[in-house]
Amino acid sequence: MQFTKQSVIRATPECVFQFHEQPDALAQLTPPWERARVIQPASISDIGSRAVVELVVLGFFKRKWVAEHTVYDPPNQFEDVQIEGPFKTWRHLHIVERHADGALLRDQISYEPPLGFIGRLAAPLLVQPRLEKVFNYRHEITRRWCEAKDQHLKP
Repeated sequence: MQFTKQSVIRATPECVFQFHEQPDALAQLTPPWERARVIQPASISDIGSRAVVELVVLGFFKRKWVAEHTVYDPPNQFEDVQIEGPFKTWRHLHIVERHADGALLRDQISYEPPLGFIGRLAAPLLVQPRLEKVFNYRHEITRRWCEAKDQHLKP
């Protein structure tokens, strides 16, 4: 299954990439309504580094999510792949491209939900709307930080 979210940010691609290189970027990008806690942040520049997040699933089950960084190509893209977590598979490519108004940030996610056929049936109703909400938040946080930092691209 696929999910894509993209936004134009009035900042340079280098600035957008710099936001993601911060040690606390994952914590900043975790929405307050998500019951998730970053146990171990990863350095996106270190291929093989792993982020560990503790999630609360279905209101009370704690689940660990481990994502390993597999691609680092500043300021163009980086990627993380789920090693352990709630999905059968998860590959998240973060792409930053030049745009007439600054930068285009695109998150491309390929995933396979748990529970096989049942998970695939439920994903459009349960997973996709949640991803949309989470990534709307993440792009807004990124936009605010980058546009405040990269003032020369503001109208």
